[in-house]
Amino acid sequence: MEAQSISAYVDINAPLVERCRLNDRQAQAEIYRRYSKAMFNAALRITGDYAEAEDVLQESFLSAFRELSGYKGDSSFGAWLKRIVVNKSINCLRQRRLALVPLGEQHHDEPAESASYSAEDEADTHYRADVLRRCIQELPDGYRVVLSLYLLEGYDHLEIAGIMGISESTSKSQYSRARVRLRELAAQRGLS
Repeated sequence: MEAQSISAYVDINAPLVERCRLNDRQAQAEIYRRYSKAMFNAALRITGDYAEAEDVLQESFLSAFRELSGYKGDSSFGAWLKRIVVNKSINCLRQRRLALVPLGEQHHDEPAESASYSAEDEADTHYRADVLRRCIQELPDGYRVVLSLYLLEGYDHLEIAGIMGISESTSKSQYSRARVRLRELAAQRGLS
């Protein structure tokens, strides 16, 4: 019985991806429709610039369609595409001469605060989320990228270190400092 419960990973987009391998334009358009919004948001969180995120999105899809032979199907197509988007976003920042904030004085994580906030109404929640998004965009590039990759994209510090060409401890330090700076920016705007 146990052998039946173990099954290989099956990507629901596999037939569509196969049509893309054959340069089927309709399949490519459908893949773009399914993934463009999420991939744009990932690029925007990393680059911090709307126009650059649009460029990264277009370059990522062009690369993905050109390099479909590199997709082996051992993960979802979305995860494979996201890796392309993240790498192109990082390259975009490198072209802007990404400068990580130098290691200086040590910042230690503050004790976790109670996460028991309850929004009184939906408008307040949207306002707070918008203010927080703007605060994230104000972070220095190095802070914003590590925070976005770790907190929003789900990468661990070892993966971030590999993507950005930094040490794992630098990734952890950048993340810690980003959190402290984000709290400061949020407090300046009345969020606590």
